Amino acid sequence: MIVRHTLLVPVALLAAMLIGCASPQQRSPSESDPWEGWNRSVYSFNKSIDSAVVKPVAETYRDIVPQFARTGVSNFLSNLDDVLVIFNDLLQLKFEQTGQDASRLLLNSTIGIFGLFDVATPLGLPKHNEDFGQTLGYWGVESGPYLVLPFLGPSSVRDTGGFVVDYTVDPVRDQLDSDESTAHTLTSIVDGRARLLQAESVLEAAALGDEYSFVRDAWLARREFLVNDGNSSQTQSDDGDDLDELDELDELDELDALE
Repeated sequence: MIVRHTLLVPVALLAAMLIGCASPQQRSPSESDPWEGWNRSVYSFNKSIDSAVVKPVAETYRDIVPQFARTGVSNFLSNLDDVLVIFNDLLQLKFEQTGQDASRLLLNSTIGIFGLFDVATPLGLPKHNEDFGQTLGYWGVESGPYLVLPFLGPSSVRDTGGFVVDYTVDPVRDQLDSDESTAHTLTSIVDGRARLLQAESVLEAAALGDEYSFVRDAWLARREFLVNDGNSSQTQSDDGDDLDELDELDELDELDALE
């Protein structure tokens, strides 16, 4: 399964880390979000599911599982995700990054004991975030309208198609039986949600009354940043603070949340 796309509101909460980043200015909200009525309804539905089920489970997980064990789970899931990252590296002709990510996967899978320990990052092989939605963007496919998916959270027409491709070709998922796949998905959701519990206060403070609009604009800005590998003038500031915040966000996303 694809960790970054299996979170409910957590994907939206990731966007809360983007305070200070410019939202996309090339399109007005009516152009980027023509299905706002539907999207707001689904956003509310996802948030209610999160409040009733996902968040309480994540809080219990955080409270009873030691930090070192939670870190190991996060590292393990991130290591599995690197398989798809390498696949999309190749499709984007990022051959140097492909080598780095392949080395990262090898080191963490062996010395890091199946990815439980991240030994690659201290060696100069940081985690990268690549998915097929970004691959489509790399080859010039426009994002299309913003779209909030039931259970999956913020997306776009392009990124929804990208998710389907990633899910279909994921070699890790193909090796799991139905029970293992279910366990992997549930673990991914709970782990991702637990790591984002502190982001809620940031979201509430930043949204200033319209949480939906804030999440939408921040999510679109972040996706633009990822597709352009940080080269978008609309997500950079003169002092570089915005890029630092986006880098911090990538450390939380396995995803991505809500990607």
